[in-house]
Amino acid sequence: MTVRKTVLASGLRIVTEEVVGVRSAAFGIWVNVGSRDEAPSVAGASHFLEHLLFKSTKTRSAMDISSAIESVGGEMNAFTSKEYTCFYARVIDTDLPLAIDVISDLITSSLVKAEDVDAERNVVLEEISMRDDDPSDLIHDLFAETYYGDTQLGRPILGTVDSIKGMSRNSVFNYYKKRYLPSDLVIAVAGNLKHKKVVELVEKAISRDGFLSVPKSNYNLRSNTKVKSPKGGNVGILNRKTEQAHLFMGMAGVARDDSRRFTMGVLSAALGGGMSSRLFQEIREKRGLAYSVYSYAQQFAGSGVIGFYAGCNPNKATEVVKIIRDVLHDVADNGLTHEELARAQGAVRGSLVLSQEDTGSRMSRIGKAELVYGENLGFDQILKEVSSVSGAQIRAVASEYLTKSPTLAVVGPYKSGSIFEKAIR
Repeated sequence: MTVRKTVLASGLRIVTEEVVGVRSAAFGIWVNVGSRDEAPSVAGASHFLEHLLFKSTKTRSAMDISSAIESVGGEMNAFTSKEYTCFYARVIDTDLPLAIDVISDLITSSLVKAEDVDAERNVVLEEISMRDDDPSDLIHDLFAETYYGDTQLGRPILGTVDSIKGMSRNSVFNYYKKRYLPSDLVIAVAGNLKHKKVVELVEKAISRDGFLSVPKSNYNLRSNTKVKSPKGGNVGILNRKTEQAHLFMGMAGVARDDSRRFTMGVLSAALGGGMSSRLFQEIREKRGLAYSVYSYAQQFAGSGVIGFYAGCNPNKATEVVKIIRDVLHDVADNGLTHEELARAQGAVRGSLVLSQEDTGSRMSRIGKAELVYGENLGFDQILKEVSSVSGAQIRAVASEYLTKSPTLAVVGPYKSGSIFEKAIR
């Protein structure tokens, strides 16, 4: 499949992937703004705005927006991360013009009315409460806060109760008008389509209200300036009367522009990517200490993290932390076995290939790649990069990163983190 790209004079990028033999199409608008772009006074504004753009435009009510896509059997949603926001719809191919028109309308012509801000404020506060009631979700925000501190990468995407309550309509609207510009957007479309026709439809839809009538502009990728790395060794505790202790231990990983990200991805899969992974076998299968065990490698511009999660009996938490540390040190010293490396590579490749069976996943891949890298690495090239990861590369990355002083976040019935400080040393 070929990814094609058109850049308009305004800096707006349009990327498409024609998928032969399907009857669906996925349309997404990726915005180069997320929670790490927010000042403390508007913490949570990117996510709050994501909600608000679905409330009303100059020509559509909230009901009009939702019913337009649902009435043709399509699906529509959005999400916010630390570095970008995405609005998307997946429809039958013949309804692609409708999806383009509706999603573009949200981006160009939302009203962000005061009454909508007040109503949706309560919805976001409920979402914060829902996160707070789910320790397996909350643990990730606690880790980011403990690891990065009170910084843009350390603050939660949802914002805080105080920041959401204090956010005015004008502050949200000004944020919208400042950050949602053509040069900040990538339009990504995958499915049964023709690139030239998509460009025509997008230009027509998104030029609404003079949105493209801006001086000629070049898009800019997010700066990869290295983020000052935290020292590590900190323990963040949230005292909750939970039946399980929720643990997340992590340390510095590779940043987004580091070519070793493929190696780090394979290493993460080998350590905690499935039931055959090293940590799952050691913690769950051999000792029965946890039900859920997993790992992930996360890359940002200028920073990265590799981390490990387990949920276990509070009385066994320090033992689980020690097992994780022992496993990481063993892999740092001795690398992976040939069988572990082959399994991890196969798991990563298989996951990538299976995800491409869905037009929505294809849209996400090309949209995110264009937004964060400014180019789309060919799918076959990605698979080649994964397959070419060697045992020596794994050992080199493991010895550099897995031996770093870890940061630990814990949600559970503990009044202090003192019992864990020795375990992570």
